[in-house]
Amino acid sequence: MHSATLALPLNPVHAQPQPPAANTALSRRLPSTHQLKQQLPLRSALAVQVSQHRSAVRAILDGRDPRLLVIVGPCSLHDPRAALEYADRLQALAAEVDDHLLLVMRAYVEKPRTTVGWKGLAYDPHLDGSDDMQAGLSLCRALMLGLLERGLPLATEVLQPLAAGYFDDLLSWAAVGARTTESQIHRELVSGLGLPVGFKNGTDGGVAIACDAMRSAAHSHRHFGIDAQGHPAIVETLGNPDTHLVLRGGHSGPNYSAEHLVQARQGLNKAGLAARLVVDCSHANSSKDPARQPAVFDDVLRQRLEGDRSVVGMMLEGHLFDGAQALGKGPLDYGVSITDGCLGWAATERLLRTAAERLAG
Repeated sequence: MHSATLALPLNPVHAQPQPPAANTALSRRLPSTHQLKQQLPLRSALAVQVSQHRSAVRAILDGRDPRLLVIVGPCSLHDPRAALEYADRLQALAAEVDDHLLLVMRAYVEKPRTTVGWKGLAYDPHLDGSDDMQAGLSLCRALMLGLLERGLPLATEVLQPLAAGYFDDLLSWAAVGARTTESQIHRELVSGLGLPVGFKNGTDGGVAIACDAMRSAAHSHRHFGIDAQGHPAIVETLGNPDTHLVLRGGHSGPNYSAEHLVQARQGLNKAGLAARLVVDCSHANSSKDPARQPAVFDDVLRQRLEGDRSVVGMMLEGHLFDGAQALGKGPLDYGVSITDGCLGWAATERLLRTAAERLAG
């Protein structure tokens, strides 16, 4: 077997070229993931709870648990008080519908942006453009711990790979968004996460990119990364067997109809992947109209009740009150999203109670 070698000059020129000027204004060190986890530790009892919740999600994905997985909550967290109130309400409801629904609360602290805008609580916790990320990371971890204290499983979107390690021990489910599903870096990241992860279909509505992502993330990888102390490192992952497809619609419209689900299953089967689907009732599936989410949910639930067992879960964007409000336009209304429009609590509760009753038969 031959190997290539690089011939170095015998008398290298000892020039001292000037590096190009960096196009950055400043940099400030953040705590390492290890430091923040020491400052805000996960108690052993909560660690057991997270492990149990992950196992419950896996059992649903594998068909060993007949319940429907429902990931529900604010599009993005921006007010800890409102988030905790939402969690209290959701936990009370979860206890009532637990025989038929596993409710997982959205704890999204990063917001993907097509251009610019507020990037989430982890980036700008003061909501004023100061981007105090050190405070944001601490606030988000403390808030997630408070949500776990309510007994809820938590979900988020893994957006910035460097941020994932600050929260990965607190999560029972995660998503990779439509715009990052194609990213090799995110596929490598997911291959090392010890929790179920859903890859969303591409923005064109097709599932081929997500299938490629699932196959990649299922394998082990060696990749460039950061260790727990914050140092550059070679990271070796084991592969994640608990990935699945999330249908969220695309530029051409929704993709939750029976015909779309058949096409999704065919794409998964062709790729040699398990046919397990989570339908996102927001985004393009509801034409970004939160009031249309219940209709999407009801349609998909009907398909499941009629025998489509590939549908293992659904996603809803919900807050204490309906709609959304613009940041920076004056005082904020309590319990109203500052990113995507959300379904209010009253409608969310009614929808989930009715779903549990329909699943009970």
